[in-house]
Amino acid sequence: MPLIPTTPLFLLAAFCFVKGSKKFDRWFKGTDMYKKYLEDFVRDKSMTRKQKWSISLFADVMIAIAFFLTDKIFVRIILLLVVAYKYYYFIYKIKTVN
Repeated sequence: MPLIPTTPLFLLAAFCFVKGSKKFDRWFKGTDMYKKYLEDFVRDKSMTRKQKWSISLFADVMIAIAFFLTDKIFVRIILLLVVAYKYYYFIYKIKTVN
């Protein structure tokens, strides 16, 4: 479905694979993507300001593409709510470290 961002589905699939396969878990935790963006967050629920901005900007671009490709006002409202919640979560729920 072109309006659904792939990142949540990718994370869900990765979560399911990790729970089902120790081999996949070891491989995934050894990747640069995991070490760069997720390792600190998984360990102590914190991210650097740079990590937050890069993840947030990438997600914003993906959501903006869906926003401009749809003509349905209901879908646009939902996408705006997702962006608002994302910023709330990144600012207030994830600790920022240096």
